[in-house]
Amino acid sequence: MDNQIKLGCAPIAWTNDDMPELGETNSFEQCISEMALAGYKGTEIGNKYPRDPEVLKSYLEIRGLEVASAWFSAFLTTQPLEEVKKAFIEHRDFLHAMGAEVIVVSEQGNSIQGQKTVPLFEQKPVFNEKEWKRFIDGLEELGDLAAEKGMSIVYHHHMGTGVQTTEEIDRLMVSTDPAKVSLLFDTGHLVFSGEDPLEILERYFDRIKHVHFKDVRRDIAAEVQREQDSFLTGVKKGAFTVPGDGMIDFAPIMNYLARHQYTGWIVVEAEQDPDVCNAFEYALKAKKHIDALLHKEEVR
Repeated sequence: MDNQIKLGCAPIAWTNDDMPELGETNSFEQCISEMALAGYKGTEIGNKYPRDPEVLKSYLEIRGLEVASAWFSAFLTTQPLEEVKKAFIEHRDFLHAMGAEVIVVSEQGNSIQGQKTVPLFEQKPVFNEKEWKRFIDGLEELGDLAAEKGMSIVYHHHMGTGVQTTEEIDRLMVSTDPAKVSLLFDTGHLVFSGEDPLEILERYFDRIKHVHFKDVRRDIAAEVQREQDSFLTGVKKGAFTVPGDGMIDFAPIMNYLARHQYTGWIVVEAEQDPDVCNAFEYALKAKKHIDALLHKEEVR
């Protein structure tokens, strides 16, 4: 079954885009070389990656790596739509040149995920009706633009944003055309928020075209909420970790994906401080855990 699922790794464990001080001395080449050494076949894009497709391909191909996708920050609720579309088209064309099939989109209008002093749970943004309409209408336009290149947008529900909870994901899914808007399924953000990942997976499997596997350290996640920490403070404290190292049981999740013949990428994305949790060591730990789960599915 594992030939239907492609395993990738995100560079955020080596260098953090929101907190460049985390992994500041880790080079782009070290990052992709260690991903390949750990056995991954794909990567997402970090801020140290070359943006020229031919240059980036020359680094990745010799390491047997493909580009799975890359994050796009949309500001559909706070910026003119034409500005967002212009930035999106540039991002789309880059990913298309790299051979990616999906584009990760997350609405960052009024997001607090990058604000180091704003409490994560107490001040999470909530869209009003006008913002929901701008968001939904704009997202479908981005979906149309992606389709021009034979690509899909996968929406990333995310801590500290207007689409984080089950209720918010439900509204997004009900309000958008499945032909235009797909979903990114992220285990870590669901569990950190207090949602049930298996429930979301079962409800929206037909809309899910990209998967992020990250785990959560229960005690640290509880501390973040108790101490009214920001999202970035939670990351620095170690709220996230790789599959097999935290509180999430990935076996039923992998079972569901395999049994229902999920065919996209599963990307390990666990932002941590690499000075505390060595990125290569943890990438390898995650790969071994996922491989073991896949093997169990194969022998059933």
